[in-house]
Amino acid sequence: MQKRWKKISVIVMVLVGALGIFRAFRPPLLESASFSKVVFASHGELLRFSISNDDKYRLPARLESVDPKLVEAFLLHEDKYFYCHPGVNPFSMVRAIYSTVTGSRMGGSTITMQLARLQDRLYTRSVTGKLLQILSAFKLELLYSKKEILEAYLNLTPFGGNIEGVEAASLIYYGKPAKNLSLSEALTLAVIPQSPQVRSLNQESPARVSFLKSRSELFAAWAEKHPGDKNQSLDLALPMSSQKVHDLPFLAPHFVDLMLQRFPEKSELETTLDLDIQRGAEKKLKAYVSSLATKGVKNAALMVLNIETMEIQALVGSSDFFNAEIEGQVNGVVAKRSPGSALKPLLYALALDQGLIHPLTLLKDTPMSFAGYDPENFDQNFRGPLSATDALVHSRNVPAVYLDSQVKSPSFYDFLKDFGVSQLKTAKHYGLSLSLGGAEVSMEEMLQLYSVLARQGYRLPVRWLKEQKTPSHVPQLISKEAAFVTLDMLTKNPRPEGQDLNSILRTSMDVAWKTGTSFGFRDAWAVGAFGPFVVGVWLGNFDGEGNPAFIGRDLAGPLLFQMVDLLKPLAETYPLWKSMSGLGLKKVKVCSISGHFPGPHCRHQQETWFIPGKSPISTCNIHREVMISNLTGLRLCAPPADPKMVRTEVYEFWPTDLLAAFKSFGVIKRNPPSFEPKCRLAEGGLEGNPPQINSPKMGVVYHLGVLTKDKNEIPLQAILDSDVEKVTWFVNNELVGVSEGRKALLWKARPGKYIVRAVDDLGRSDSRDLEVQIAR
Repeated sequence: MQKRWKKISVIVMVLVGALGIFRAFRPPLLESASFSKVVFASHGELLRFSISNDDKYRLPARLESVDPKLVEAFLLHEDKYFYCHPGVNPFSMVRAIYSTVTGSRMGGSTITMQLARLQDRLYTRSVTGKLLQILSAFKLELLYSKKEILEAYLNLTPFGGNIEGVEAASLIYYGKPAKNLSLSEALTLAVIPQSPQVRSLNQESPARVSFLKSRSELFAAWAEKHPGDKNQSLDLALPMSSQKVHDLPFLAPHFVDLMLQRFPEKSELETTLDLDIQRGAEKKLKAYVSSLATKGVKNAALMVLNIETMEIQALVGSSDFFNAEIEGQVNGVVAKRSPGSALKPLLYALALDQGLIHPLTLLKDTPMSFAGYDPENFDQNFRGPLSATDALVHSRNVPAVYLDSQVKSPSFYDFLKDFGVSQLKTAKHYGLSLSLGGAEVSMEEMLQLYSVLARQGYRLPVRWLKEQKTPSHVPQLISKEAAFVTLDMLTKNPRPEGQDLNSILRTSMDVAWKTGTSFGFRDAWAVGAFGPFVVGVWLGNFDGEGNPAFIGRDLAGPLLFQMVDLLKPLAETYPLWKSMSGLGLKKVKVCSISGHFPGPHCRHQQETWFIPGKSPISTCNIHREVMISNLTGLRLCAPPADPKMVRTEVYEFWPTDLLAAFKSFGVIKRNPPSFEPKCRLAEGGLEGNPPQINSPKMGVVYHLGVLTKDKNEIPLQAILDSDVEKVTWFVNNELVGVSEGRKALLWKARPGKYIVRAVDDLGRSDSRDLEVQIAR
């Protein structure tokens, strides 16, 4: 007897071991099932419910995530003894056979058998089909746990039409997940799979009476087990109400398509989109584009980033998703486009951080050459000397290119590359054109760049899904002080023309904003930071066709401020970037004319932000006191023996290029008197600025045969201090001539490498390398 039990024990152990091996290599029950994807807005609103690969509305659901009431209702209605039988309930089978013989059909299938039928797509009304169903049910019970079988059934059971699974049915019919159902809703869903086509809540069915009767019977069985729920019979007496498949939303289409593309592994996406902001943005953009139809404006894109949370809260990819004529399904937010001047604030932030400028530093807006690159302004004019703030908000190109040539460690190119702007070519490819829109960026990248300024110089990744976390290490690309000062400079940018008084009053809070217009009028940009938001606006055509109306300030600016109006109630209580907390900034007085620290003769001064240890500290050299002889009226270089024979006056000393700019505006500056002849004989030079050679151009190789007027002549020219009358020119220490003032001296070129030197009549000098080759 003992030996027999040992044999039985061994056999049992072998069978259990074999079963364990089988279960270890079994495929997941839902391996072959494909699922839909659902996308939700930030407050749980459904944006999209896509169909699965086999054209079903089907969502995965874990058993523990389904309302226990619904699970119990299914077991009570479909299979009371689910946890007791081995896959087939013999009593139910006998009852089903008897009812079939007597002519009254009664189902005898267990949940396991129903799952077998669904998985293997069996026709179970024939004897063969029923036998196959029973064998398949035994196999399922052998290989899988009860929990796994029940969970798979709840994922695949039909609910009418092409709706399958409790999660999909709950979301479609009741607009809520299967964990939040009421008892009435749970009982209603539980009776549908028994006759899904006639009991579907998607349509009025002739079997509605049978449907209600079946649900009442289920409630009676439920109330018998749960007497405390008897008082909910009133809920079941109410007319059944539910949503239909055709009621499913199709909202924020560009945003949803992007989410499905970027997160293909997820079946359920809880996004950061704020549906109220999204709807307002879509309405504003569509109406704005429609109002400009006569100007040939067809398309636009818009994006809203909350810099407090780094969440994308609105995204509109085109003016009309369903308009094929404008390629409406293209997403303009992710398209790479030229930003025009919209990236200049980042360049100015670098210049502030590297101590090249402060907000009132004087920058030149005059014709300048940078290694053969001669930038022009959008209006093809020059404005002479400008403060850094004015140069930025009025988007002057020459000052920006100058700053681009000066920033180092990092350069502007390195900054954009380190930031992560994608698809950048080599630095040599762009030269100094980056600040003018030489590299293409997407709106997503643009808003992230501006968020660096609004987040005190820190680069944080954008959050698309609520589950995404902020990384523990966040790089700082710009100092807090430089970021703050840059935004403060941008608040000086005047609002677009044509805004009515009511709009201005509504948006009275600070808005740090900048526009951009790409070459060929292909893209019009406006980007603004206010409160906790950064908003980007783009107008253009997806085919790249230019339009003279595509000017950032005129076209994109007004739409940006419509968004400011829309978001003001949410923005005015969050002045995030305006916080001075922890900033090492000071207010200092500088000369209003030169932007330098005031000298003893600067009468007009102005306060500006100053970054200690970084901002430039040079003293004003525009205002200078000169000694003038009372006898000759000429300038003295040394005080005379008799103090009564001299008087002092203060003059503004401007370089000749800026004097020419002033003259073009009709402003005539008073030049200081000429020096007495003996001063010009003094060696070593005098106070003031030396010449700055601007021709020949630095970094340019000149070729014989293509030079001025085919005479192989190179103009020698320099920018001079305002007290200079003549310049003497030397090439390799050989005297070649004298030029007067800003006039150029033509030099007959020949192949070779040279050093060109200019000496003004006060002994100050400048030199430059020159290379001449034969054109081939």
